[in-house]
Amino acid sequence: MSRANDREILIIGGGIGGVAAALALAKCGWRSRVLEKAPEFGEIGYGIQQGPNAYRMLDWLGVMQAIEPHAVFTRNLILIDALTDRELTRIPCGDAFRRRYGAPYTVVHRRDLHGALLDACRQRDEISLHTSKELVDFTDRGTSVVARFADGSEFEGAALVGADGLRSRAREIVIGDGPPRPAGHVTYRGVVPLDQVRDQAHFDDMVIWAGPNLHFVQYRLRGGTVMNNVATIVSRKFAQGERDNYGGPDELMEAFARTTPHVQEMLSCVGKDKNWLLHDRDPLPGWTRGNVTLLGDAAHPTLQYIAQGACMAIEDAVVLAAKLREAGQDVGAALAAYEQERYLRAIRVPITARIFGSILHCDGGARDLRNHLLAQRTPETTWEVDWLYKGIELPR
Repeated sequence: MSRANDREILIIGGGIGGVAAALALAKCGWRSRVLEKAPEFGEIGYGIQQGPNAYRMLDWLGVMQAIEPHAVFTRNLILIDALTDRELTRIPCGDAFRRRYGAPYTVVHRRDLHGALLDACRQRDEISLHTSKELVDFTDRGTSVVARFADGSEFEGAALVGADGLRSRAREIVIGDGPPRPAGHVTYRGVVPLDQVRDQAHFDDMVIWAGPNLHFVQYRLRGGTVMNNVATIVSRKFAQGERDNYGGPDELMEAFARTTPHVQEMLSCVGKDKNWLLHDRDPLPGWTRGNVTLLGDAAHPTLQYIAQGACMAIEDAVVLAAKLREAGQDVGAALAAYEQERYLRAIRVPITARIFGSILHCDGGARDLRNHLLAQRTPETTWEVDWLYKGIELPR
């Protein structure tokens, strides 16, 4: 067994939250071991929207210089009615936006973000990276935590951080609240070369086309060289209990049948051979127990509707590291302070995401009311996301 170092933290999971936590801990004087279940480090997925709250955290971590060549600096956030192609509202992300929030709004491929964080971790002597480490169990000894893995190995550290995602083994042990909640929303994704996108009107924007029980998102990635496309439907079949036959290409096309020809044409930009059923959890306190805590999706998973899942994990990482630095050797107190500081903000995100999803997907009178109210917004109005984009205070 690898013995404890009184300044070493065990991090379960090597995704964005896990490697961000390792890097933040290193900046705050702590060593860490990142223990990833997969045989190699990597990130599965497509685009990530980085609100200014996340940009500031990544800049503090020292990785934005590596990320920026691969990022696209969003000009506007735009919402369009998918049944009429009429713009409903927008938030300009120019100079006034940057002055208010202290950073731009960017979009980046998940692999580019994760790769920059991982490369930074590899350059730090305080961070050890391990693969093929599937967590089985752990024991909190009061002064240290011993983690046991499926290959028979054991590691001991001053604390354990579960950053192992939506289906977290660490959460199963700490909270034990069962599997995540399937929302019944099904997503199709695709990244295509720009020459496959005929409408170039919004190449520098992040655009959402919203319709009854559906929406379509589009923005550029990889330094602007490709277009990211996301189509989401609320599955009628899933809601009716057809749990083995939902969300297929036929249901996707049926859901978009009422949208404009322009929106239907964009469906050619998503792959039809694979889809994702979206999940979250009902927010709960108590993700810290003694010298063990959770981070990111393991603690407070969210639906995609305010684009903050990865952003919250990065914020978690920075706050956790700062609390450990402040508390010195009292690790338990640091972890408790971390949850206390993060709790209300972190659970506000999944609750708000559910509300925003309902607003995007409404029909009938609710859609008419939504469109009427949005028509009264000015481009300078940001109260809906002001609390979010203002972010958190950077550690000193």
